[in-house]
Amino acid sequence: MRNRIPNVTLKTRVRNDALEGPNPFEWKEIETADFFAGKNVVLFALPGAFTPTCSISHLPRYDELYEEFKAQGVDEVVCLSVNDAFVMYKWGQDQGNKNIFLMPDGSGDFTRKMGMLVKKDNLGFGMRSWRYSMYVEDGEIKKMFAEDSFGDDCPTDPYEVSDADTMMDWLKNGEERKKAA
Repeated sequence: MRNRIPNVTLKTRVRNDALEGPNPFEWKEIETADFFAGKNVVLFALPGAFTPTCSISHLPRYDELYEEFKAQGVDEVVCLSVNDAFVMYKWGQDQGNKNIFLMPDGSGDFTRKMGMLVKKDNLGFGMRSWRYSMYVEDGEIKKMFAEDSFGDDCPTDPYEVSDADTMMDWLKNGEERKKAA
């Protein structure tokens, strides 16, 4: 497992009310080293926006527990997917997301450097993120939960340990976290 998050540039869109017209958004680059600096972050990664498990369970449960994560000292809860900024934005709207930062990894650079990029051609997805979650302090990965059966064209979609409840349990009770504090 990596000790630190990879430093890559991700491209997202941010609202700019000074822009007129039907698309008041502009491109913004996020340097992951800067984004994670000085913060406690829970990041969970999933195969794709608008997919069943991601939309029905993964994102909604993290959103439900958002205030509890904040109470555990988490500054930011991030959902990362190998999707572009436009897809992540529309998915967030569709989900009614208000709390979770949807981080687009459009080119898969972050996911690849994490060692979590897999081929999902069996589902017609192409290259996507494996399902995992991690707790990061100031860019240092303190704990990572990766689903079993990692590999290209996995015939199943494991969802047992990257869920919000597993992360919350570790934050509240994890011996490793207590030692790291």
